[in-house]
Amino acid sequence: MGCKIMIIEDEAIIRRELKLLLENALYEVDAPEDFHNVADHVVSLKPDLVLLDVNLPECCGFDVCTQVRGQSQVPVIFLTSRTDSMDELTGMLKGGDDYIMKPYQPPILLARIAAVLKRTKGASLKETLLFTHKGVELDVSRCLLRAGKESAELTKNEMKILHRLFQKPGQYVPRMELIEYLWQNNIFIDDNTLSVHVTRIREKLKAMNVTDFIGTKRGVGYRI
Repeated sequence: MGCKIMIIEDEAIIRRELKLLLENALYEVDAPEDFHNVADHVVSLKPDLVLLDVNLPECCGFDVCTQVRGQSQVPVIFLTSRTDSMDELTGMLKGGDDYIMKPYQPPILLARIAAVLKRTKGASLKETLLFTHKGVELDVSRCLLRAGKESAELTKNEMKILHRLFQKPGQYVPRMELIEYLWQNNIFIDDNTLSVHVTRIREKLKAMNVTDFIGTKRGVGYRI
């Protein structure tokens, strides 16, 4: 499974935007709406990284970080509208791994999250972003499919379909599971559209001289 990120943000619109952004980047996301004993929630959930607002309704993000640090070394990135340099210094002294000011740029935020995860998780992160099966490699971070010296760029939908199949090599993944997996990432897709995407993936594989990589079992689903 992918890395799990916990969002501690009290503004509902920003929380939803962050959740969608991270889910589309294939992270597992937990975004609580209740901030009572939130530090305990972090410790019990054991996420791989926490995005933490400073201004929270029942507590201060700096205090939450201090409480978390007393029990866990989970990476914490402060994401806040507070722009004072002393606040940034306070965040780092409290144990924060990074301090990002709002409004954030999505690509930069994703890059800095990846950088912190790479530093803290190392090889295990690489495993979640690179999959290999029968000589075919899926590079999630670059949306690329490789076979030998050949490569093909993937659309987001194609990459997510393959990501699910690479997570379960040798197993048939039901069509409905693939559709629901994409739907959870706020991408509308129906049964016919899924077939079209799989056909396009097979065409890209064929162009790389890879045939019979994706198997179909009528009434069941697909497998690699």
